[in-house]
Amino acid sequence: MADANSELASRLRSEIPHAARMWNYWMGGKDNYDSDRAAGDAVAEVYPEIAVMARESRRFLIRVVRFLAAEAGVRQFLDVGTGLPTMENTHEVAQRIAPESRVVYVDNDPLVLVHARALLANSSSEGLTTYLHADYHDPGRIIEEAAAVLDLDRPVAVMFMGVLGYEPGLDVMRSIVGRMMGAAASGSHLVLWDGTATGEAVAEGADKLVESGGVPYILRSPAQLAECFEGLETLEPGMVPITQWRPDSAGEKPIDAYGAVARKP
Repeated sequence: MADANSELASRLRSEIPHAARMWNYWMGGKDNYDSDRAAGDAVAEVYPEIAVMARESRRFLIRVVRFLAAEAGVRQFLDVGTGLPTMENTHEVAQRIAPESRVVYVDNDPLVLVHARALLANSSSEGLTTYLHADYHDPGRIIEEAAAVLDLDRPVAVMFMGVLGYEPGLDVMRSIVGRMMGAAASGSHLVLWDGTATGEAVAEGADKLVESGGVPYILRSPAQLAECFEGLETLEPGMVPITQWRPDSAGEKPIDAYGAVARKP
């Protein structure tokens, strides 16, 4: 395993801004390099709320997984595009509530794989946590390999947490989500959020990301994100800023990131 991690680490380019490391930087983590911090600071200079978005995205994940495990009875989670482990992760939240929960993380990033092997271990002896090195543009492979761990004849939560903005085509994005949910059983849930084109500053931040050498991130409208939920039963409060999806306290301010949770009939 050490040799495999060394081989993966050798493929990483510390001089090029990296999406997962930049997100880690905005969240206050330490798994980033000078190039990531420079690009992250350039974005934050025109869009200071990016750090708030990063932290609130993880709080949204925690609230959603808590709801799904405690109230919806979900025991299987497919977290697609998981990114670097930070704060509380899906398996930690789910297995604290339901120790038998099974969680499959999916990412195509070698850096994420290195960290996943070290950090994404079971939180309970009854459950199972594993990692699949795959690209969400190959949903067929994800479905096939996830089925070795998850029972797709039973409900599963399929999660896309802020990652589909890296796919420029809306139709492609809808197809990816549709194929994943098409393979999921009745009673499964879709969880999806992304940064949205809901303000001038966030658009400037997206432009600055590209200027700094980062991978382009497509900001869509909430209505476009809602298209991914067609045919599903969207739960209250619907497609809203992620800070306002069943918040733990009142008065949370909206941000330029919208998300929703829906159930497959």
